[in-house]
Amino acid sequence: MNYLIRGATFPDGTVRDFAIRDGLIAEGTDGEVVDASGLRVLPGLVDIHTHLRQPGREDAETIETGSRAAALGGYTAVCAMANTDPVADAAGIVEQVWRLGREVGLVDVQPVGAVTLGLKGERLAELGAMAESAAQVRVFSDDGHCVHDAAVMRRALEYVKAFDGVIAQHAEDPKLTVGAQMNEGEQSARLGLAGWPAVAEEAIIARDALLAAHVGSRLHVCHVSTAGSVEVLRWAKSRGVRVTAEVTPHHLLLTDELAATYDPVYKVNPPLRTTEDVTALREALADGTIDAVATDHAPHAREDKECEWAAARPGMLGLETALPIVVKTMVETGLLDWAGVAERLSHAPARIANLESRHGRPLTPGEPANLTLVDPSQRWTVTPDGLASISRNTPYAGLELPGAIVATFLRGRATVLDGKAQA
Repeated sequence: MNYLIRGATFPDGTVRDFAIRDGLIAEGTDGEVVDASGLRVLPGLVDIHTHLRQPGREDAETIETGSRAAALGGYTAVCAMANTDPVADAAGIVEQVWRLGREVGLVDVQPVGAVTLGLKGERLAELGAMAESAAQVRVFSDDGHCVHDAAVMRRALEYVKAFDGVIAQHAEDPKLTVGAQMNEGEQSARLGLAGWPAVAEEAIIARDALLAAHVGSRLHVCHVSTAGSVEVLRWAKSRGVRVTAEVTPHHLLLTDELAATYDPVYKVNPPLRTTEDVTALREALADGTIDAVATDHAPHAREDKECEWAAARPGMLGLETALPIVVKTMVETGLLDWAGVAERLSHAPARIANLESRHGRPLTPGEPANLTLVDPSQRWTVTPDGLASISRNTPYAGLELPGAIVATFLRGRATVLDGKAQA
């Protein structure tokens, strides 16, 4: 179907009409009219850090339900992390994920391959075979686990350099976080919970930045969470290291004070940090030290979250609330304009994941019609049962958020219209 989008406000603030024809952005006046008066048009959002749980934990999420949540959040592409069961450490598994994503067709599902076999941190996975597979994997991560052995990390960086791949590191020195339950600091001392020190993240980022510089390869740092990490990243970038970084919406908004509720919905890895860390992360996202926002969408089955804090699995839902959280923390505070939102949630993540030929493209005639329409004036209240994910572990239940997704288009096909999923 062809569409005529009337009166959309582009990221640069201009108001224009445009058409969607044959899967491309076009000029013209024909097609089904979509009134975009007062709406912002953004390139389709790209999430470089999503957990879709399939194969293995379809009780928490499936590629279909996760894709629907992504489309409703304004996304047209998501990178599915490798910590599935079985682990996505071989060509056959990443191809399975890729094909399931194509069959669902709501977003482009780009598999992330594991760095090491079984996420064990010992032997490299089939990096070359995954890169040459139908899925054409370019991002590799043991997310949920740190590639803690420096020699293994160096070999991984050397290997992926040949095809311009990137290693996405979960920065956590495991010897410093044994038994950790929350951020180490005043709150953990008061609550009597084992702390996860900031230095456990910062030390790995520093080490890996040096390794990436030595090898001349690309490093991406997942879910940066501390002010110290921001300083390490600034140092590395000032030296020309090929390093990029992401921050999650929850680390832009929530703090470790919420652990005092002992509600496992606030348990996440890396943990929620201090108000000072939140401020530093926002400033780093605004000035470009942190390149992108990534959801780290981590659905969990009820029995893995509705239990005592120590036994609960870490992680939060994020796909449907990411853009509104960014609007709340970055746009309404004056730290980012809408062009900055487009850069941090679409252009930059597409470049990092080597998806820039299809996603994060300029909103100009002839480009793929991967885009989303957002109503910045509409406020809505998060209700867990109203989300598309199978799981319900959102930390934002009852919170009123700004910015609602009105429509999402994937290669010209409406996956969301009037705020409702179309498949």
